[in-house]
Amino acid sequence: QVSPRLRTPLLPVWLCSILGRYSVLFSTDSQLLSHWKAERVFHLYFYTGQQEQTQTAHLTIDTHSHNWEEAPSEDPCSPGKRCPALEMTIRTKWVGATVSWNGMDSFF
Repeated sequence: QVSPRLRTPLLPVWLCSILGRYSVLFSTDSQLLSHWKAERVFHLYFYTGQQEQTQTAHLTIDTHSHNWEEAPSEDPCSPGKRCPALEMTIRTKWVGATVSWNGMDSFF
């Protein structure tokens, strides 16, 4: 028998397989599960469990930003540049979202 909390978690958690490695993407905001307005600007945390990751990455996701208002040189995913796999994974759920690594180097 599966516990009801495993079927409906209190906080949003995603188990990801990115580039053949398993990782966890999660939020501490329970509103992200039930209230669509919480998906405007929110925070996600990313943990790989790999020894090269010394701390959990804190990401800020903005689903209503306008990429065309930014200078072209600022967009890390512009044509000819490689976009981090994690950002591409996040955009499978929130299309067009911008991902801020909050000063941390994108390592995945």
